[in-house]
Amino acid sequence: MRIFSQKSPRHGGYFDLDRIKDEIKTLEYEASQKDFWDDQDHAKEVSQKLNNLKEEVEKWESIQKEAEELLSVCKLAQKEGDETLHDEVAKKIKALDKKYEKLEFLLLMSDKYDRESAIMAIHSGTGGREAQDWAEMLMRMFFRFSEKRGWTARILDESRGSEGGLKSVTFTVKGPWAYGYLKSEAGVHRLVRISPFDAEKMRHTSFALVEVLPELPESVDIKINPKDLRIDTFCASGHGGQSVNTTYSAVRIVHEPTKITVSCQNERSQQQNKETAMKILKTRLHQLEQEKKREKKEALRGEYAAAEWGNQIRSYVLHPYKMVKDHRTKHETADAEGVLDGDLETFMESYLRFITGQRDLRAEANKED
Repeated sequence: MRIFSQKSPRHGGYFDLDRIKDEIKTLEYEASQKDFWDDQDHAKEVSQKLNNLKEEVEKWESIQKEAEELLSVCKLAQKEGDETLHDEVAKKIKALDKKYEKLEFLLLMSDKYDRESAIMAIHSGTGGREAQDWAEMLMRMFFRFSEKRGWTARILDESRGSEGGLKSVTFTVKGPWAYGYLKSEAGVHRLVRISPFDAEKMRHTSFALVEVLPELPESVDIKINPKDLRIDTFCASGHGGQSVNTTYSAVRIVHEPTKITVSCQNERSQQQNKETAMKILKTRLHQLEQEKKREKKEALRGEYAAAEWGNQIRSYVLHPYKMVKDHRTKHETADAEGVLDGDLETFMESYLRFITGQRDLRAEANKED
């Protein structure tokens, strides 16, 4: 009984076990090379990814084995008319179904880079200290979510407000499926609350823009002409090592043709900051190219809406009532504090179900055409 290459009846996704096993073999071969540990950071990432894939395969194969055993027992119970055995099998099937549901959620993630780590950026909207405080609240929310999943979130670059909060921040989230989960957060987030900075206790509305990119595998080759780059160095002001504020270790790279600007200041050296900034630049350029292709397709269907100011994806209301509502999926909850403390999975699942449903509708429409 093969359940892995079948379409999920509840989620509409696929799990390609053979492809994952091939990927494991590739990573095992790489890990067996003599010079594998020469680049320790890369070796650690490969080792972690290898362990995660093996663990995932083991879980699916365990479920398949249990299902096959239960099927055999069920046939035996029916053949012998053993009601007691039949009841025991029914209980085990319910328990197995719960295990399956937890893994089945991953079937919603079918995009090419869903398994990868994520690069996130948050930009505060207009409104000074109020909006900058909201940007910092969002960063804390994503850090808490990452912590609960056992992922590692680390700031690469930040611009703090003069009175506190964040004007903007860029950080990585390292962990299996990080991009698959966090891609649902891309867009404008709106906060309504009584401002803690307003002596008159007036209600304020704040906005922040969240960007989410996959951390591209090294196998993805993005060509950049060095002549198109302007590279500046400056004194770091973030969480770096002893040389922060004393040497020009921070790096800013501007891609002149697109005006995309990337900064990094929290690595240990100027070279590491430059390498990280280049990695993010390549990711942004790759995303830009993908967006152009997607916009062209979706413009023809009349359904494209960019993740920019005015297109808010979610509202967080803390006054006069408490509610968090996603405007795309209509999913909502009154537990605003829980959401701001990182309880985001129900919003992410509803989003993944939503886009999977949209894809199915498009596929059906294309068949009819």
